[in-house]
Amino acid sequence: IIVAAMSVPQIFMRPKETAKMADKAKAQFVHADGDHLTLLNAYQAYQHYQHADPNDRKKWCWDNFINERSMISATNVLKQLTGIMNKLDLPLVSNDIKSTSYYPNIRLALTSGMFMQVAYLQRSGTYLTVKDNQVVHIHPGSVISSKPQWVIFDEFALTTKNYIRTVSTTRVDWLVELAPHYYDLDTFPECEAKGELEMAYRKLAHSRRNK
Repeated sequence: IIVAAMSVPQIFMRPKETAKMADKAKAQFVHADGDHLTLLNAYQAYQHYQHADPNDRKKWCWDNFINERSMISATNVLKQLTGIMNKLDLPLVSNDIKSTSYYPNIRLALTSGMFMQVAYLQRSGTYLTVKDNQVVHIHPGSVISSKPQWVIFDEFALTTKNYIRTVSTTRVDWLVELAPHYYDLDTFPECEAKGELEMAYRKLAHSRRNK
């Protein structure tokens, strides 16, 4: 669902003249861990109206500042992706939505595919992208209001500042466990993040010894 929602034009509409109302509508879908899970929440809410009367569905989208065309496109992409997975005999696996591990497992899966698109919060309060050391800022359109230590992002946008878009929180222990080849300390550039990675590798080694 998240991949489908990311592959279509922006599903959240924010007209200038009704920006406050649009922000209030979006707030009901917001997940504190980031934009990817917010997209998921919005699509799951839309699914309740997917097979409803077209006028009711249109009204729900209008009332919630949701781009109906983008949602229809996301549904088509989702069908295509599901068809590809079935052809390749890839299992369609999901946790129970009520499980406490439901959202963390999704973030873990996102991290496994986006481990090269990571930024780290420096002591100065700015983010630095991993390895290529670009100073970046979380886009103001992101739902993330705090400053998490590690984030994954979908897009790097150069406007008046270097912005990262579609951002979610991740964890350093996930990075070293999922992508040790990429976070190889021997080749990793000197930066504040390297100290955090070294600590995470020590903790990982300790936990494996105690198993």
